[in-house]
Amino acid sequence: MAKRERVMRMSVEQPLWRALTAYRVLTMLYAIGLFVTATDRFAHPWVAVGYYAVLFVWTLATLPRVANAASCTKRFLAADLAVALTGILLTPVAVTHHSIVVGGPTLPSIWTAGSVLAFAIKGGWRWAAFASTLVAAANLVERGAPTRDTVHNVILVWVASIAIGYVVEVARASELTLARALEIEAATRERERLARDIHDGVLQVLAMVQRRGSALGGEAAELGRMAGEQEVALRTLVSGGLLPVSRVSEDAALGAVVRAVEEPDDDAGPVDLRVLLAPYATARVTLSEPGAPVPLTPVAARELAAAVGAALDNVREHVGEGARAWILVEDEPDAVIVTVRDDGPGIPEGRLAQAEGEGRLGVALSIRGRLRELGGAAELISVPGQGTEVELKVPKV
Repeated sequence: MAKRERVMRMSVEQPLWRALTAYRVLTMLYAIGLFVTATDRFAHPWVAVGYYAVLFVWTLATLPRVANAASCTKRFLAADLAVALTGILLTPVAVTHHSIVVGGPTLPSIWTAGSVLAFAIKGGWRWAAFASTLVAAANLVERGAPTRDTVHNVILVWVASIAIGYVVEVARASELTLARALEIEAATRERERLARDIHDGVLQVLAMVQRRGSALGGEAAELGRMAGEQEVALRTLVSGGLLPVSRVSEDAALGAVVRAVEEPDDDAGPVDLRVLLAPYATARVTLSEPGAPVPLTPVAARELAAAVGAALDNVREHVGEGARAWILVEDEPDAVIVTVRDDGPGIPEGRLAQAEGEGRLGVALSIRGRLRELGGAAELISVPGQGTEVELKVPKV
């Protein structure tokens, strides 16, 4: 019985919301406790009583609002900050002038920091800077003039809130990166599972239909050809899909490779040769390549792919449209070797030299000439009755 993996995910900022909830309740009780234990510093206690009643109800009623980022809306943050600023600006009305001079606490006291921290957790350091700046301005208005203690407290809240906001932004970005990595890993595992299932079932059936159709001939041969094309397309798809092109039409594949070899940016970094050769794979052309990228400079990759195309053109022209061909890519430490082999009758001895003498320089110019400019070489091996093999070698730079 297959086991299913369960991924437990929790937002990295969720503990901060929980801590903020507790902070708001504790600091609200602390502010009320300061009032109860120091009523003598209040010139108009009824102003303080009214504010603390509002603060008590507001703090308890809005606890669900600071439970998570979704509940903590911009409208709530604005109202919450307004409660804190109102308390600061009401302080000169409620307390004695002496209390202000000696640097006594404001009505909300350190509860104000909770409002600023909510901005930091919700929107990052920019939101925190905005909220803490308003709190700083309100504190300066309440004091009447900047004092050492006032400036110290203002800078402390400002720096702490911005730091927390920045940490939240970094944690949020890290969480998104981790989530993306987990999605990629899950998708890779699923693709590997599907590839195994398809390889064990569908691909084998398509290959069998292709062989049986070719043997029976007639309409069955056409069905076998179509099955072979679908086998190539499906095999490329489950192996990673190097290029989003259709393998159903060989002409479409050749058109795609022409665009791929003519349009790369020569100033760009290395090009994966497999990408340029992938469209050549059809029902009659088998491409075997390494599992890892085969990097070459754009110019070398373009010319080598074009040489492979020229070799396949020769196969179609001299062997026929129904000829089979195989492309083998080898990534050596100092060079890349691509071998193109067909199942044709081979080239009679002396035929190449005769063609060059007659001015037909397809192999000489299209294949050897391209590689010679790159410092590479092309070797053609042909035995009558055993097909033709073209080995293309390009050094790595």
